[in-house]
Amino acid sequence: MLPDNPTSYDDLNRRFNWQIPTRFNVGVACSDLPAAVAPDKPAIIDYSGQSPVSISFSKLAERSTRFAGAMSALGIGPGDRVAVMLPQCHQAVVAHLGIYKLGAIVVPLAMQFGPEAMMHRLGTAGVKAFIGDATGIERLDEIRQNLPELKFLISIDDTKSPVSAFDQLINAAASTFMPAQTAPDDPAMMLFTSGTTGQPKGALHGHRVLLGHLPGIQMAQGFMPQHGDLFWTPSDWSWAGGLLNALLPALYFGVTVVAARAPKFDPDWAIGLIKKAGIRNVFMPA
Repeated sequence: MLPDNPTSYDDLNRRFNWQIPTRFNVGVACSDLPAAVAPDKPAIIDYSGQSPVSISFSKLAERSTRFAGAMSALGIGPGDRVAVMLPQCHQAVVAHLGIYKLGAIVVPLAMQFGPEAMMHRLGTAGVKAFIGDATGIERLDEIRQNLPELKFLISIDDTKSPVSAFDQLINAAASTFMPAQTAPDDPAMMLFTSGTTGQPKGALHGHRVLLGHLPGIQMAQGFMPQHGDLFWTPSDWSWAGGLLNALLPALYFGVTVVAARAPKFDPDWAIGLIKKAGIRNVFMPA
């Protein structure tokens, strides 16, 4: 984090130093810690449905802890790879934070990936569980027989065996799960490269990857957090930009995040959303 009340860039640069704790867990840092300060503050305002749904930091902390416990009960543990292929929605945030709390590794997948792109990433990562919506589960059906390590399928939509229902798993789980006491270098996420110069390659990041992004995000967002901050990005939460330049830093600082994404980017829709939701912080790729 940046030093308080810098008087100039030279002053900020002189007083800055990295403060990396011996224990750090992204899931705890982005839900439980801000919930302890402002439990009722909205963490996610989800515009992905017919009307906005608000999820408080205390609710986000509780549901992500329950989801971690539910995955543990299935037999998913620290170091296991769990794919998340979801659009911007509150369930995606719960899934990410729950996996971090478990000490497992998130493998984010973009919604536009077809079976071939999914196959490469899921197989390379050795994914044990897949969390998606009905569309993702349908695409997965075409390739599942080629993924022997994939044991568990979880959907946020209506399900039938062998797919488990996301909300049912959470509602049946206890809220007493103890998050993993991860160290900063313990693995948290595997992000794949774009594949511009060959097959996409998985880059494994420790929990400290979030801490490394914070100063740059604070500088870009007017020394976030500030009163009235409300963050949104059109970027998919499946890549480093959406995750580490928007969603996770905002939650870390206790800033509310808007979840909303059009099937295809439309500038009029984006400006309308910014106006309607009162968004003042944006990560907008070119």
